[in-house]
Amino acid sequence: MNILKAKSVMLKNGKTVTFKRSKAPWIIIGLLICLYYSVHITGFDLQVLFKRIEQFWVIIGDMIPPNWKYLNKLWQPLFDTIKMSLLGSILGAIFALPLAYLASSNMIKNQLVVAVSKFILSLLRTLPTLVAALIATFIFGIGTMAGTVAIFIFTVAYVGKLLYEQIENADLKAFEAMQSMGHTSISAFRYAIFPQILPNYLSNSIFCFEGNVRYAAILGYVGAGGIGLLLNESLGWRNYANVGMILLLLVITVFIIESISEYFRKKLM
Repeated sequence: MNILKAKSVMLKNGKTVTFKRSKAPWIIIGLLICLYYSVHITGFDLQVLFKRIEQFWVIIGDMIPPNWKYLNKLWQPLFDTIKMSLLGSILGAIFALPLAYLASSNMIKNQLVVAVSKFILSLLRTLPTLVAALIATFIFGIGTMAGTVAIFIFTVAYVGKLLYEQIENADLKAFEAMQSMGHTSISAFRYAIFPQILPNYLSNSIFCFEGNVRYAAILGYVGAGGIGLLLNESLGWRNYANVGMILLLLVITVFIIESISEYFRKKLM
């Protein structure tokens, strides 16, 4: 097949230059095959999509205008959502630091410790936040404690993964110089490596907190407390005016938090 053969071009000086054929056609064909089988496996029906999409606008219409009288009942659950997001994010970012240190192959020479630490971070990343919250509700009961634990686990995995990659890519010249002067590995890390990764470490932690506020609103579906409980309740009773009020408040809250965190992240970079 010509599509597989390399293309040769004769130059004016008599030399022949060979160009490899682009793999783009094969990639496109592979994606189309995957798309075809994905549609059949998932049972996706385009006709049903177009027939039922109008129901989306019906629900949106029922949410507008939102029930403003319901606003007074939302402040405390909203604060609970923010508090468990903030606490889980702070504790997760703190615990991610020593775990990332142990997972860094340029800091720890014991490969078993490095492998186990990386495995723990990978295991925590594969655990969905909703599943972690559901398990936490069985252990700690229904409430914000379970949500805080779930957010803590996600933050440790997210920040820890990014952090150990930054540690492994850090400049080790100052670290090795301090070790040669008699500093311990921990002391050399504190004064030589930590200042290098600190801006990205704080920036990633703040960015993670942004996402955790949104995740915390969903955790109420498994009884993890916060405003998600009221959202689940209102959806269950088809009280879309209350749902509209909850979503409006969440959008404003997330926008404010993201604007503030973006300001601080730009200062850190």
